[in-house]
Amino acid sequence: MRAHRLWRTFLEEFMISHIGLVGLGKMGNNMRERLRRSSIEVTGFDPRPEVSDVASLADLVATLPSPRVIWVMVPAGEPTRGVIDELGGLLTEGDIIVEGGNSHYAEDQERAAELAERGIGYVDCGVSGGVWGLENGYGLMCGGDVAHVETLMPVFDALRPEGPREEGFVHAGTVGAGHFAKMVHNGIEYGLMQAYAEGYELLAAKKDIVTDVHGTMKAWQRGTVVRSWLLDLMVKALEEDPGLAGLDDWVDDSGEGRWTIDEGVDNAVPLPVISAALFARFASRQESSPAMRAVAALRQQFGGHSVKKAE
Repeated sequence: MRAHRLWRTFLEEFMISHIGLVGLGKMGNNMRERLRRSSIEVTGFDPRPEVSDVASLADLVATLPSPRVIWVMVPAGEPTRGVIDELGGLLTEGDIIVEGGNSHYAEDQERAAELAERGIGYVDCGVSGGVWGLENGYGLMCGGDVAHVETLMPVFDALRPEGPREEGFVHAGTVGAGHFAKMVHNGIEYGLMQAYAEGYELLAAKKDIVTDVHGTMKAWQRGTVVRSWLLDLMVKALEEDPGLAGLDDWVDDSGEGRWTIDEGVDNAVPLPVISAALFARFASRQESSPAMRAVAALRQQFGGHSVKKAE
């Protein structure tokens, strides 16, 4: 029995010594490099020939030893759907696709069922770490079959941060659980960023007594209950651009904040902080606010309150 386990471990490590990676953008390119530093051979494909190792997905599949492992790291939605559909026609029984983007978990379940009919495995993996992941490692949240996840552990171990595995990696559950966990992670991120941003604005508004906003936030980096990596990045941003004068206040959203709130509604879970953070991003995109003009008009109508005329 022990010999069987050792042989199985050897086979898993052998199979995972070479993987394919689709999407060599800011994160994908760094992930390729981090894997290579851990002696895992990576063949990458990207539509941009200057960064790609091969000319096409078909060439990528042909390069890999069987059973193949291909990690997809492209934008959620149609780009991901297109890549996985094409790979589904190129791969064979026993191969595994890892979807590392920010897809909706329900789509993961649909894709996994379709690929399973052809004997192709599917693991969804939420990835956090951004452009800093090359040096710091990536937080990984995956969902899928236990056997598939075990087979992929050498890859996950190479990508995650150093230290205890459970502090940077989780097999969160069945297919879809990884992206559901990442969705909630990103929803929390919305709320945290909004709180730091509002605190910054209030400090900056009190110029009569707070003369060092940057220094105040920097002093929170050690010993305080609000210390975090996001706070470190906020301090770094203020060091590079005091007052943040070089930035416009327009803020995009990736869609995961919306999905998080949708799930809150569906499961009757109140999410007031995350909801407010998302709506604040919507407000940032308005050159002027029709709603707030309506509020001003109402205040003038019922109370005769003063208003500002439009320029």
